[in-house]
Amino acid sequence: MRGSGTRAIRDLERAGIPHALLEYELPPSALLGRLSHRSYGLEAAEALGVAPARIFKTLIVRADAELAVAIVPADLELDLKRLARALGVRRAAMAEPADAERASGYVIGGISPIGQRRPLRAVLDDSASGFELVLVSAGRRGLQVELAPGDLARLVDAVIAPIARRG
Repeated sequence: MRGSGTRAIRDLERAGIPHALLEYELPPSALLGRLSHRSYGLEAAEALGVAPARIFKTLIVRADAELAVAIVPADLELDLKRLARALGVRRAAMAEPADAERASGYVIGGISPIGQRRPLRAVLDDSASGFELVLVSAGRRGLQVELAPGDLARLVDAVIAPIARRG
């Protein structure tokens, strides 16, 4: 599979974490980078026939003076106030796309919480605990990795907290 060379996959393999790779065809708008961060996860869910609540999008945020990672279900929105509380900071805001790509080493729509260029503090929405397996980007658009939420949290050293809300 084309994605086996991503940093995310290499980190999973190095850690010995059981996982499955799921590849899907991207719509033309995704190939051109014209989907919003919300749409990439929903496109993946539709293409893979998976409930959107099981696909977790990776969002890079600015938490006070540092960048951090929020991992939330594709069908929900990130609650920045809850995220700030979980991180113990005063304020959180979405990072600029260029900052997100530079810090993670991935492109928007393919940002994985795993194998980031620079280790960032991470928070995983507590809804992940309700599933045996969840999916996150494997490090490129059109490729998801399925793994146990506990393994994901351990690998990225994530705090688990309620950080998502209905839009």
